[in-house]
Amino acid sequence: MTYFRKLDAKCEELMRLFKKNERWLILFIADPDAMASAMALKRILARRVEFVGLAMVNQVSRPDNLAMIRYLQIPVRRLTPPLAAQFDRFALVDSQPHHHPEFSKYQFSAVIDHHPINKDRPVKAPFTEIQPEYGANSTILTEFLYNFNLRPGKLLSTALLYGIKTDTHSFEQHFLDADIKAFRYLSKYADHLILRKIVRSEFRVEWLKYFSQAFRKMRLFGDGLTVFMGQVDSTDILVVLADFFLRVHDITWDIICGITGNTLVAIFRGDGIKTDMGKLAAKLFGDYGNAGGHKSMARAEIPLERLENEHPQQFIWQRLQQSKLVNKTAPKYSKMVEESFREE
Repeated sequence: MTYFRKLDAKCEELMRLFKKNERWLILFIADPDAMASAMALKRILARRVEFVGLAMVNQVSRPDNLAMIRYLQIPVRRLTPPLAAQFDRFALVDSQPHHHPEFSKYQFSAVIDHHPINKDRPVKAPFTEIQPEYGANSTILTEFLYNFNLRPGKLLSTALLYGIKTDTHSFEQHFLDADIKAFRYLSKYADHLILRKIVRSEFRVEWLKYFSQAFRKMRLFGDGLTVFMGQVDSTDILVVLADFFLRVHDITWDIICGITGNTLVAIFRGDGIKTDMGKLAAKLFGDYGNAGGHKSMARAEIPLERLENEHPQQFIWQRLQQSKLVNKTAPKYSKMVEESFREE
């Protein structure tokens, strides 16, 4: 009995794509799980192809992600047309082609992901490995490393360990026994001192102002809350706030919204028990932009031009009223919150 599932057929299928004279570029939306997955696939491709590069379609600004890149020496670059032109094949990890507009420009040879499958947008690639029931994509790549008889080095093990930790919320949200096995296996090789340094890099000083704004603007609905932040410097602060509010006693879901550039972004978080946040995001905003995710976490991105002349906050509110989370729960405002709305 093997420690991980046997992937002999899958490994052979992937190996058939490798050619010594080809250059591969691994694309992803940068977060800990995606970066760790890309590092692992790079390790598998190493010495089997001419060169492997890593490229992200988003800008990294979260302190923990920046710390991860720095301490684990991740050679990631921002995706640009000149960069992409230097490569023959493209791989995608921790995402599917419909998850970001930039991905539609490329024909992927390999897609490895753990997000839910959209039946209306099937993934077409010579090699696909999509396991929606897995808590982290890093677990899938750890299984492939094991099946390729590749023991991950210290930095790669630390990255994969952190990827599993973040996407399962330290095993407080959806995960499988495979995620636990991978975490245990990687723990033997990881640098736990570096891991602690990365974990403790959570906030920027300039982000603290957003917390006070969020406290004033939050609307409480039963066991959940919503916040419209208005213009923010980065969508990362929306993610930080969404994770923060879910730690409040008796709060089982939250939706934090804001505007960055020409895009309205909504971050969904839930306890993964009563409501599937991924399905909720798709239902509320899927016809306006990219929307979806997991049962406990999701995201929607809507171009402001799609709203025509409607105010973004009013648009969000009208869409949320269609949700059972909001329209079937009487709002509970504290005196402080009520006063903040009157001030607005």
